[in-house]
Amino acid sequence: MRHQTALGAAAIAAGLAVAMSSPATGAESRTAPASPSPSQAAAKSADRLIASAPAKFFASPKDKIVRLGVTSGSGGIQYVSYDRTHAGLPVVGGDFVVATDSAGKVLSTSVNQTAPLSVDTSPKVAKGKASDISRSRVRDVKISRVSDPRLKVLAEGNGRLVYDTLAEGSYGIADGNRPTSQHILVDAKSGKVVRSWDTIQGADDDKSYYHGGSSKPTSINTTSSGGRFSMKDSTRPGVSCANQSGQVLTSTDDAWGNSGGTDLETACVDAMKAAGAQFDMVKGWLERNGLDGRGNGWPMRVGLNQANAFWNGRYANFGRNSAGTRQVTPTDVVAHELGHGIFQFTPGGSGSSNEAGGLNESTGDIFGSLTEWYLKEPKVTEQISGTTAVLNYDTPDYLIGEEVDLVGSGPIRNMYDPKQIRNNPNCFTSQVPGMEVHAAAGVQNHWFYLLAEGSNANDPSNGRPNSPTCNNKTVSGVGVQKAGRIFMETLNLKTSSWTHSTARKTSLQAVLNLKKVGKATCEDFTKTRDAWNAVSVPAASGEPSGCTN
Repeated sequence: MRHQTALGAAAIAAGLAVAMSSPATGAESRTAPASPSPSQAAAKSADRLIASAPAKFFASPKDKIVRLGVTSGSGGIQYVSYDRTHAGLPVVGGDFVVATDSAGKVLSTSVNQTAPLSVDTSPKVAKGKASDISRSRVRDVKISRVSDPRLKVLAEGNGRLVYDTLAEGSYGIADGNRPTSQHILVDAKSGKVVRSWDTIQGADDDKSYYHGGSSKPTSINTTSSGGRFSMKDSTRPGVSCANQSGQVLTSTDDAWGNSGGTDLETACVDAMKAAGAQFDMVKGWLERNGLDGRGNGWPMRVGLNQANAFWNGRYANFGRNSAGTRQVTPTDVVAHELGHGIFQFTPGGSGSSNEAGGLNESTGDIFGSLTEWYLKEPKVTEQISGTTAVLNYDTPDYLIGEEVDLVGSGPIRNMYDPKQIRNNPNCFTSQVPGMEVHAAAGVQNHWFYLLAEGSNANDPSNGRPNSPTCNNKTVSGVGVQKAGRIFMETLNLKTSSWTHSTARKTSLQAVLNLKKVGKATCEDFTKTRDAWNAVSVPAASGEPSGCTN
């Protein structure tokens, strides 16, 4: 559970009062105090900064600032995240992050709110009316539950009073009965819907389907207890695989799967293999402590009777392709869904807008590709019993879902040239924030490819083809591992009101923070900015203008 510390408005106005214990006496007085841990030093410095400079965070007299927790990043950087209430109401978009080094020296802040809040908190629209408006907004959905509308403040300008309603249900048979859980914000003065977004994000002796097939058994970590084995990873807490009822798979032996495309035990082998690789990747490449930042991963389920996979905020669920021949558990799809968990378990959570939803989908794609490149399974052709066989591996590239053939048309997204898949956007325009989120993922996907590989990688046989740029300029990359580190540190500065421009601004600040701890250079700063320019994402107000060595 995250520790929450409240910093009241009075403390902000007068300067934060830090409680100190009474002086020790006797033998205790000769004992030197223990040095604070990096997270303690960071929290203390961040609290002190908020108290001494409340205007930097647009704090108003009616605000209450709450520290949510501290997360460690690359090079010992500490990220202290905060949320706020205003006049006792939760604020949507009022969150922010303070980054420090391991000694507590403040490196940067990430604040998307643009002005102090000053809101009349008396609604003119009745709660029941807001509920009806929310129901009418969710079209083509079989609604199972609509929550009681809750008054909140939306951090737009000086603030807007809104009702937040959560509508849960599922789409029809024609759309695979896929689940939906939509937040709808209704203006409490006018009754106008001002924002909505979906919180469910789509899409040894062990024999896998995607990691060598029947000819090349693979290995996964499981748990042994009382003479039985279970699909719980003994070395990566929280990682497990279950059926649709949530029951973790068990067996009397530790040999799992038959390499069949429709076999659910095989699907769990593939899911566990991919989740284990992602868990190790975020630690080894990105210096993150587990998928959730606290040393843990998440459960997974297989056997969903849909051509779909999704993350519901608690676990990842995987179905089969539309032909019913393969389970949706290749490396990139598994890591994509768990990547939504990483997005949720970084500051700002899953976001509070449709544009954040597109950036969330892109985040899943980025973690899918990062995991493929970390695992680095090759395409292998071998002579087996006198017959040439191409062993089935999910080899590293920047295509998403190409192995599973989800709907019978190959990959579902292309990061080096997004427009090749259903004409998804390569370049940012004013239409992107309102696009369907999987299509909108194209812009940040394209940026990440250019940051990692550049525009002229010229290595298509190894998953790195040339990539067009929106400004017709040639850009060079920093390599996939460093690109992943820059992206991870950007997520550690994320706020709930995430946009493409704020992602751009924050990524540049992330590079500057990494430079201060010896993990990046000014050349990396330039390449990060060049990649954003190459996908036409505009600069945000207050963006770092440059880097000096």
